[in-house]
Amino acid sequence: MIVDAVRTASGKGKPGGALHGVHPVDLLASVLEQLVARTGIDPAIVDDVIGGCVQQVGEQSGNVTRNALLAAGFPEHVPGTSIDRQCGSSQQAATFAAQAIMAGSQDVVIACGVESMSRLPLGTAAIERDIHGARLAERYPDGLVHQGISAELIAAKWGFSRAELDDLAARSHELAAAAAADGRFDGEVVPIATPAGEHVRDETVRASTTREGLAELKPSFEHPRYAERFPQIEWSITPGNSSPLTDGASAALIMSREKADALGLRPRARFVAFSVVGDDPIMMLTGPIPATAKVLDRAGMRIDEIDAFEVNEAFASVPLAWLRETGADLERLNPRGGAIALGHALGSSGTRLLATLVNELEHSGGRYGLQTMCEGAGMANATIIERLD
Repeated sequence: MIVDAVRTASGKGKPGGALHGVHPVDLLASVLEQLVARTGIDPAIVDDVIGGCVQQVGEQSGNVTRNALLAAGFPEHVPGTSIDRQCGSSQQAATFAAQAIMAGSQDVVIACGVESMSRLPLGTAAIERDIHGARLAERYPDGLVHQGISAELIAAKWGFSRAELDDLAARSHELAAAAAADGRFDGEVVPIATPAGEHVRDETVRASTTREGLAELKPSFEHPRYAERFPQIEWSITPGNSSPLTDGASAALIMSREKADALGLRPRARFVAFSVVGDDPIMMLTGPIPATAKVLDRAGMRIDEIDAFEVNEAFASVPLAWLRETGADLERLNPRGGAIALGHALGSSGTRLLATLVNELEHSGGRYGLQTMCEGAGMANATIIERLD
């Protein structure tokens, strides 16, 4: 059962961003502290805190989750662990938390995630290091590629035009700006104290975004080496139709129905089914397609029975390919905007999507929600939840 789920407002993942002045341990600690305060639970009853974080180096090394829960004032007997399922790290944390409770080994678990991309730029963990080794290189002799190239390969395979990609990006900002103006994020965003003051508004949402403006941006990943290897690419992925580098943290309080009843808490949603899959590590970002098929099969459901979808917008080509293959209704996709507008703080994104999905189902009156996320090296998680009255 999901008792509550919260997140920070996004901060631009670069020096000068709203959350740049906050250490990642303190950023996650603040979210954990406010999750406990909102629900009124005694943190001493928490059996475990499972946190997602992708770049576990520098300030995010040494088990950032354990450090954060101690910084938040949790009793020393509460354990914590940090996991890396790439972009789906905190979604996997929620799955692990729910599975521990379903197995009867724990009663109360917090799933969470954090990423400070302004303080630890993307790729910090791999700088000047061979992260693949000889045997992986033997299996993929032409070399693995980074996610921007994978996004281009998806656009080429499904034949998406630059205009289609930019249309989805503009839609993301339009929906997110409308949701913010209507106060629909108020129930999920918790304030964060920064050196410049309290941060409560998503910094990455641009209400002024237009399709015409997006069309003027140049491709981000065009390179002669890749052009020769992948002549089918038309180079249409830009900063405007990609998720921005982002700082953020998020957390969800998960417990058994029996424990919630004993504590007098009303669960907001329940987990219905989970899936996690591996896929082609060069196409890399197509995993949400088989992950969705697998989780629907496990739940015994059809795609048209889902009322809202949160499909992480790492790049515009990812949800577009997902829509094409699943036949899902565009109107139900990321109804409050996606990561192109709201940001993609890597390790935090899974529980961020969960918080947004729970609140959207409550706002719209929908019953079932599905979230899925592409992940580095060709993986994806998918989760179905049910809103509870």
